[in-house]
Amino acid sequence: MIEKAFIRQGIKNVQLEDYMRKQLKSAGFTRLEIVKTPLVTRIVVNVTNPGLAIGKGGQNIRTLTKELGEKFGIDNPQLEIKEIEKPQLDAQAMSDLLSSLIERGFSWRSVAFKIVRDIMNAGALGVEIIISGKLGGKGARKKKQRIALGYMKKAGEQTRLVDAGMKTSYPKQGAIGIKVKIIRPDVMFPDKIRIRDVIAKKRADEEKENERIAKSAEDAEKAQAKEAPVAEEAAVKGEAAVKIEEGK
Repeated sequence: MIEKAFIRQGIKNVQLEDYMRKQLKSAGFTRLEIVKTPLVTRIVVNVTNPGLAIGKGGQNIRTLTKELGEKFGIDNPQLEIKEIEKPQLDAQAMSDLLSSLIERGFSWRSVAFKIVRDIMNAGALGVEIIISGKLGGKGARKKKQRIALGYMKKAGEQTRLVDAGMKTSYPKQGAIGIKVKIIRPDVMFPDKIRIRDVIAKKRADEEKENERIAKSAEDAEKAQAKEAPVAEEAAVKGEAAVKIEEGK
């Protein structure tokens, strides 16, 4: 029973995402996140153009919120529009862009290489684009092309840190599959060490140690300075006591 519930919920989420993709295609929809709370179901929608998603006076938001409750049976839906600040670092946004340009008649090779350069210029650590289908026009055989720059994880648990997007383009010659993978600049892999970061940390540790030694020396000097008058006073008292004793 629990397994069936998870399957039904997964199917429902896919249907919901497909619906939102169609409704917000012009706004640059990429993905949505569903966060359930005791009071509302918060649906975060990631788009490249929030103005088109919100609509004039928020009319589009109100319409979509109402339809989500009626068509998908979501209790108290709350729609939140989240802007993608750097579309060049979003794999799905770049997949959609590449698909759109190919459908408009641009050469897949020129736009793919341009998108790769734009992604790397935006600060990405690595990018990979795989295009498969009839890439040579009418009568051409199906083939696969890979364009990549920078560092890319291909296997293992750490591939979860790689942002991935997929899209199918439909130009005149036939369907073309597009896969885009991006490693964003803030991603840190456990097995990848940045030498500059290691050197910077070592220097910071050395500076802290030098500061600690200097402070210890300063504290010792202050303590010695405080003890000097006390020792001198004790010495004077000792000399006076000796003289008194001699006088007797």
